[in-house]
Order: sequence, then C-alpha cells, then structure tokens
Amino acid sequence: MDDSTPTVVVVDDNATVHSLFKRSAGNLDIDLKTFSSADESMTYLSENKPDLLFLDIIMPDKDGFSFLQELRCHPLHKSTSVIMISTKDYAQDRTVANELGVLEFVIKPMPIQTIKDIILKYINVKNSN
Repeated sequence: MDDSTPTVVVVDDNATVHSLFKRSAGNLDIDLKTFSSADESMTYLSENKPDLLFLDIIMPDKDGFSFLQELRCHPLHKSTSVIMISTKDYAQDRTVANELGVLEFVIKPMPIQTIKDIILKYINVKNSN
C-alpha cells in the first residue's frame, strides 16, 4: 500500500472478529492488518503507527489495557487513535479506557455497519460504495 493509504490495525484473539473487520472494510481504501495477540502485534507496532487501532480487552497473552499502557510509553504511540472492543461492558473498564485516551469503547458483537462507521468517523478514507 502507498503511504497515503490509511492503516487500521485490529488486535483481537478471535478469528471471527478478524473476518468481520475484513468484511466491514471491504469497500474502504485502507490497509487492514489483523493480529491475534498483543505480542504478535508488537513487532509491527514497534515500528509503525496505524491511523486507527482496534484493541480487544480480553486476550490470552495480555489484556488490552496493559498492552495499551505499554504502547502509550512508546514515543510513536503517545497519541495513537484507539478504539477498545470488548464483550463486557463494565463502568470501570470505560473509566480506564478514558484515562488511557481511548476514543470509543465498543461492545462486541459489532455490526458490520458500526465498524465501517467508526473507521469513517476517525480516518479520512475513500468508500467505494
């Protein structure tokens, strides 16, 4: 992809979520990268800043909040745009997300249109539909 194509990264241990994002972004001119764990995504994120990062809270290797705290310490990610996604809707999780500068907190399962709307809301991208 060329440098002008926005990059969206999804870090979620659920393969169904990856498929859902691929379907949602199908008509959008973005570079979608999916990772199944925080550790797996770190190699990419240590050298790249996506335009938008979707981050699951509950993952087997490291929870999304701990991972985001680590990312926020990296100079490249102090201001990375992050959307937290979770199957749980707890007030304390929303509070922590706000403290970490998360833009939105979205409950799974997410309809395809919701994913598409969030991407279009936060990045300048062409929609071929």
